[in-house]
Amino acid sequence: MEWLSHTWGTTAKERQLVFPCDHLITNPDDAVFRGVTIRATPAIVFRWLCQMRVAPYSYDWIDNGGRQSPQELSAGLEHLEVEQDMMRIFDLVDFEKDRQLTLRVKPRTRAARSFGDIAVSYLVVPGEQGSCRLLAKLVARYPPGVTGIFMSALLPWGDLVMMRRQLLNFKLLAERHIGRSQ
Repeated sequence: MEWLSHTWGTTAKERQLVFPCDHLITNPDDAVFRGVTIRATPAIVFRWLCQMRVAPYSYDWIDNGGRQSPQELSAGLEHLEVEQDMMRIFDLVDFEKDRQLTLRVKPRTRAARSFGDIAVSYLVVPGEQGSCRLLAKLVARYPPGVTGIFMSALLPWGDLVMMRRQLLNFKLLAERHIGRSQ
């Protein structure tokens, strides 16, 4: 049975796609998928993904110290380089302009000790009539022991809450951006 906590917003066909994060963690303990349709071009959606260099775009009161994620595009954030910080706890490990961003939890950090080895790819898939699908896949190798057991039960549901909000925020911002300069 496929659980909402693992498949929100995605189709079986989308879950069969190869994501860059698939090559980062060998034999992961878990994989979760998220997806949303956005009525905007891949270039606009990708540009909003680049904003994760400065903010998480989920529930700011939880994971951004109460500061609001920028509601307008910030100049220069689209200039990506591998190893840049993303959302404070991730490193950018791979990207393809207008197509995908792949992040990995920074090793030897509190986040890595708590969550384990986590990699996530955000994939922008062109659609019809100026729309696209924003898909995300998160793969995890949980920490050993009780922490890992705890995380395997809670991380998929916690990620569903946080990433669902993040993807819906990107949808809102990208669709609002239509008609403005890129």
